[in-house]
Amino acid sequence: METKSKLGSKDQLDSQDKLHSGDVYFCDDESLAHQQMQCLDILYDFNQTRPSEIKKRGDILHALFAEIGEDCYIEPPLRANWGKHTHLGNNVYANFNLTLVDDTHIYIGNSVMIGPNVTIATAGHPIEPTLRLKVAQFNIPVHIKDNVWIGANSVVLPGVTIGENSVIGAGSVVTQDIPSGVVAVGNPCRVMRSINERDREFYYKQRRINLAPNVTE
Repeated sequence: METKSKLGSKDQLDSQDKLHSGDVYFCDDESLAHQQMQCLDILYDFNQTRPSEIKKRGDILHALFAEIGEDCYIEPPLRANWGKHTHLGNNVYANFNLTLVDDTHIYIGNSVMIGPNVTIATAGHPIEPTLRLKVAQFNIPVHIKDNVWIGANSVVLPGVTIGENSVIGAGSVVTQDIPSGVVAVGNPCRVMRSINERDREFYYKQRRINLAPNVTE
């Protein structure tokens, strides 16, 4: 997915360079605060919609995000720092209270499922105390590949990539990259096992999948 610019003046471009450089910078730029306010206004409109206003919600999300594919659904309330730095593929579903700390880019692939109360954060602050006193910050992109499921109350931290088809267990704190095709859980989140043939037969503990054979192929 390609980055879509919604900026105008050179000053805005210079401000945005700080966000996407990966370097430490100081959060004292008034033009950045003004741009963020535009995002907050759009979010307010989205979060005030009625459940029946599906088209209106879709129109608002297209105005908010850098990219959004077909058949995406996000349950309000939604929180985001910027909105325009988040990229969604097709068939993305997010339950309520998704928080996108998208001070730089978040890339979410196709058919991703996100449980309630999940935070995806690109922003961090230096551990060094005097820098934090000056509100220093850095931002590193997050990549969530196709067909990932992120369980409820999980947190994905800056710079993380989660590989295709993987499952992040509820309550996890994902501090490092997770490979494709695994179940990973915990704080910090670690790979528990690979997705295997047993998962084609059992969907939860000893509960067997009773579907037509071609459904899981």
